[in-house]
Amino acid sequence: MSDLSTSYLGLNLKNPIVASASPISKNIDKARKLEEAGISAIVMYSLFEEQIIHESLELDHFLTRGTDSYAEALTYLPDGGMYAVGPDRYLSQVAGLKKALSIPVIGSLNGVSKGGWTSYAKQIQDAGADALELNLYYIPTDPDLTAQELEDAQVELVAEVKSAITIPLAVKLSPFITALPNFARRIVEAGANGLVLFNRFYQPDFDLEELEIVHSLDLSTSAEMRLPLRWISILHGKVNADFALTSGVHTANDVLKSMMAGAKVAMMASNLLHNGEQVIPSMLNELKWWMDSHEYESIKQMQGSMSQKSVKEPAAFERANYMKVLTSYKETR
Repeated sequence: MSDLSTSYLGLNLKNPIVASASPISKNIDKARKLEEAGISAIVMYSLFEEQIIHESLELDHFLTRGTDSYAEALTYLPDGGMYAVGPDRYLSQVAGLKKALSIPVIGSLNGVSKGGWTSYAKQIQDAGADALELNLYYIPTDPDLTAQELEDAQVELVAEVKSAITIPLAVKLSPFITALPNFARRIVEAGANGLVLFNRFYQPDFDLEELEIVHSLDLSTSAEMRLPLRWISILHGKVNADFALTSGVHTANDVLKSMMAGAKVAMMASNLLHNGEQVIPSMLNELKWWMDSHEYESIKQMQGSMSQKSVKEPAAFERANYMKVLTSYKETR
């Protein structure tokens, strides 16, 4: 019988399928159904820095840069009453999930700057979270803000959050980093035990009739996992951290690819939001069938087996792949 168990952030998990941060974790009954269906851990929806404290001077520094040219940059933020949930209720939800579930519960903070709000990292720990995911979501719009300044600030933030807790810390990264391997290593040196690749940015659209900005959430497809798949394959063995692949995980094959790239877990949200917890048992059965038919005894056996350091053609993950793909195209008409 194939062994689906894995470890992530020091947590022993029965399989590599984890529910990533999503609205599902706001409902304890739905979270319980995920556990019953076979999910191995759940990441809570994010508690945002802006929800915790608006008057932070350092946050104000980040948010006000460039507002001379964008007059509505500050007023666009929703006021406190419009947020989905406040910090106290978030902590209560962590405690409620821990009481209701036997699988690990990973808290989630989303922020960009240092400050007193980071004390909530310890409060999330005290509420019972088994680990914490720090989501570094920031869109730089100020041309005077350099990449070095932004990266330094994020590394300092990771160090501050890590210093406040004793539970494991994972950091969710953006793919839009000039030298991702170096930045990933700096984040780990600052205290991260794991890296989650990648943060899925939601892009605004235009309404041509109303001439307004439109905000919509489009669920992912399996094609989107190629970006984190590539980077985990490159970083595996070069950066000493547990990797989680997120964005585009929909099928058992997606999970297998994630493991072979070097991930410890594959995080899924869109498929669960669209189809519900009933997709999990079939995915687990397909994992077992594939592993048995290909003579894999365990998930751990395949982890990193197709990473850049393990494959015969490591250039397939680099610029040579770009050239090969373009030259391989054949017209069909």
